[in-house]
Amino acid sequence: MADLQVSVEALEGLEKRMTVTIPAALIEAEIDTRLLSVGRKAKLKGFRPGKVPPKVIRQHYGAGVRQEVLNEMVQSSYTAALDQEKLRPAAMPTLEQSAPESGADFSFSATFEIFPEFQLDGLDKLEVERIETEIGDQDVDDMLQTLRAQRATWNPVERKVADGDKVTVDFEGKVKDQPIEGGVGQDVEIIIGQGQMLEEFEKNLLGLSVGDEKTFNLKFKKDYQAEELAGKKASFTVNVKGIAGQELPDLDEEFVKSFGVESGDMDVMLTDVRKNMEREAEAMIQADLKRQVMDHLLATNPIDIPSALIQSEAGNLQSEAKRNLGIKDEEVNDPRVPSLDTYLEAAERRVRLGLLVSAVIEENSLKVEQSRVRDKIDEMCAPYEKPEEFKQIYFQNPQLLAQVESGVLEEQVTEWLVAQAKLTVTPKAFSELRDS
Repeated sequence: MADLQVSVEALEGLEKRMTVTIPAALIEAEIDTRLLSVGRKAKLKGFRPGKVPPKVIRQHYGAGVRQEVLNEMVQSSYTAALDQEKLRPAAMPTLEQSAPESGADFSFSATFEIFPEFQLDGLDKLEVERIETEIGDQDVDDMLQTLRAQRATWNPVERKVADGDKVTVDFEGKVKDQPIEGGVGQDVEIIIGQGQMLEEFEKNLLGLSVGDEKTFNLKFKKDYQAEELAGKKASFTVNVKGIAGQELPDLDEEFVKSFGVESGDMDVMLTDVRKNMEREAEAMIQADLKRQVMDHLLATNPIDIPSALIQSEAGNLQSEAKRNLGIKDEEVNDPRVPSLDTYLEAAERRVRLGLLVSAVIEENSLKVEQSRVRDKIDEMCAPYEKPEEFKQIYFQNPQLLAQVESGVLEEQVTEWLVAQAKLTVTPKAFSELRDS
């Protein structure tokens, strides 16, 4: 839009205030044009259609037309001014405008944060460790025992609590004789050794029998997730109500069939188990590579980012948490969902990484490979009974397809960054890889 007067003021951080002045002549010319158009169609009592005097048209419609013209000119001139000043807002602006006066210039100001301008740094210093692992026979045997444990049954036993038992207890915790919020449980099932409770708590259950009551003290670690309990001493009273021992299933044909191997052949199942473990290992290796390159991007590119984007992303994370809990009303303040501030750190990391990854894509002209997108959808739909139907859902839904494309492009970015890095290979046992 010609003849605009634009000035830009730098505020704190990435915030800018852009003031735009629209000349009165431009405004009045547009108002006259519209009033002329209105006059051709206006129907006012006492006048024939199209014969209403311009002065009467202005009296009846002038104020409304003026407001309509100003609203549209604010929008169009805002966009034109951004293009003129080469500014990229990160969010919607806050607008302030002067009072409209007939025959006078009209000014408004828009305050907004812009996307940061930066050059990627540190890619020449990128060092990556790639883990290599082999799935050995012992790894497969260990996984088989894990699968047996998943199909285990629990039978009541008449003995003292031992490691691996499932113990049913009532308990109450106190700090300085004051009950701990959420520190009371009834008929709680605890499998000793699985880390469901604090290690010290579980150790105090060992050797107890059904009907026993025990009071013991423990100390929460300084980095305990509940800050109000971190580093504090507590007293717990427990009542043992039941003890069950684990009974593993036999490695027979029925066990094999329970995992979808219709033939019941153990060798077929072990082959499938090994393949699944190999896929799991590769996924963990790729995830570790991605973590390394993304951490390097963050460490070597400490860019400023718009606070508006952080707040928006924190809101997205909180909404996601509500959906996971089955909360449909976004306005409900459910005590199970942390406050918005809790998500700010994770949101900042996501936004920062998003900007850096976008820069990698743009600077190196990376484009999503559609063949990989099709392969990814094939892989995702393969477990379903009718995979072709699910594939069509993805290809016909632009939003779902965009999500897959975004994931594939992120994989390509990781691969590109790894290709630029100084690479070292570190052998690691599968069990160690899973525990890391």
